[in-house]
Amino acid sequence: MTLPSHESGALDPRPLHARIAADLREEILSGELAAGTRLPSTAQLKDRFDASNATIQKAVHLLKDEGLAVGRAGAAVTVREARQRTVHPARSLTPAATGEEYPWLANASNRPSSVRSTVLSVEEVPVCGDVAEALGTAPGGTAVRRRQLITIDGEPAELVASHYPLDIARGTALAEPRRIRGGTPTLLTELGFPPRRSVDRVSARVATQEQYTALRLPGELPILRTLRTVYGDGDRPVEVTVMVKAGHLYELRYEFTPEA
Repeated sequence: MTLPSHESGALDPRPLHARIAADLREEILSGELAAGTRLPSTAQLKDRFDASNATIQKAVHLLKDEGLAVGRAGAAVTVREARQRTVHPARSLTPAATGEEYPWLANASNRPSSVRSTVLSVEEVPVCGDVAEALGTAPGGTAVRRRQLITIDGEPAELVASHYPLDIARGTALAEPRRIRGGTPTLLTELGFPPRRSVDRVSARVATQEQYTALRLPGELPILRTLRTVYGDGDRPVEVTVMVKAGHLYELRYEFTPEA
């Protein structure tokens, strides 16, 4: 239910166009406004939200900038077909078959698309905070960090920073500034450190300057930050990765089986 603008405005200090965009965004992401359908007309939205034509246009422009709606001035605006992508975190530990793409990339989109991973940097760096804690390393300890940018159809999708213990990564392809065919689960297995278990900690946060720029975020929307710890034999951490996605374009799908 949408409160009248004078009531919602008393509780929500955001500008009216931002509040309107927020309501329409939720309807798009929930599927209430289905992919490929038209947004309500300007006249309908003006009546619904008790807003001016200019305010409605500003709200719709926000949705276009966010990639949730498409259309041009003077024409009907429709909900973008691929409005949200679903990521299946459980598939991340699956090693790829020889010569095949890393499963995360193969399943990153809900439709046929061009997915690419670009290595931004590979270096030994000091670690601190939750990354050091997850690795079991003292703050200021060193790890090999691989930073990558995942793009889908040429658009930034995810910023990834993976950290590896020095005794695992030094002298291997993990420490080289190039893509790893088949992904790191395959390589870790080959190195004798097969991934056995993964733990994700997912949070919504405000983007840093670097994240905002790298992901080309359209505004003050949250990012999804996943801190993933991958454990090998003996429950030893063999990889700790921080993954950042635009919060409005992705959902994470987890499946659980009740314990006996």
